[in-house]
Amino acid sequence: MTAGDVVFPGDDVELRGWCAPPAVGGGPAPALVLVPDVRGVSDLYRGIARRFAEAGFLTLVVDLYSREGAPELPDMDAVFRWIRALPDGRVLGDLAAAVRHLGAHPEVQPDAVGIAGFCLGGQYALMAACTVPGIAACVSWYGMLRYTATDAVKPESPLAMAPRLACPFLGLFGADDALIPRADVDELRTTLAHTGRPFEIVVYPGAGHAFMNDQRRDAWRPEAAADSWRRAMAFLRTHLAAGRTA
Repeated sequence: MTAGDVVFPGDDVELRGWCAPPAVGGGPAPALVLVPDVRGVSDLYRGIARRFAEAGFLTLVVDLYSREGAPELPDMDAVFRWIRALPDGRVLGDLAAAVRHLGAHPEVQPDAVGIAGFCLGGQYALMAACTVPGIAACVSWYGMLRYTATDAVKPESPLAMAPRLACPFLGLFGADDALIPRADVDELRTTLAHTGRPFEIVVYPGAGHAFMNDQRRDAWRPEAAADSWRRAMAFLRTHLAAGRTA
């Protein structure tokens, strides 16, 4: 793989993404499916993908909007309407296709494909870790956990899926996140303790939503961002890159 735009097969549709391969070769590499926030593939997530790649993880940023193109989201009301209308089944199917694509690629260790995501992407990363075969580890930055209502579009909330976690999980949250009540994070911790899967949940005091986003100076918290990245690297090296110099 070379850095840049890629296409890969989905369920009866051609999906798009952006790939960042490791800078140093040396055989098949561990890989990550990276799920961006609601605004989709952007320079922010290309940069994060490059950071993962520099650490040794071939990283594929998935374009969740391969069919319709990125949405126009002028305000938070539009953001919440878009999220509410996004079909979970479609998104999880696309993420499953990305996992299959990486797992079958000759430059990837087939048993070392993880998933990571931020905000909406962090939510779907956790949901995929509970439902999609072939995921070896999951890192979720401030992924929302609870739906106010369920229906055919949103049939099951992440918290409801959590008992089916199928791989090691690292959840990274802000204590002041207005979108993710602390009670939901506590419930996730309690639920995961009964799964038998390795997990860690970290809550950062003084941090709110999007604390990793250095393009949003109102939200970015440098200390929490740096610590969460260190923890993510240690976690991924343990569960995806054992035996490699990632």
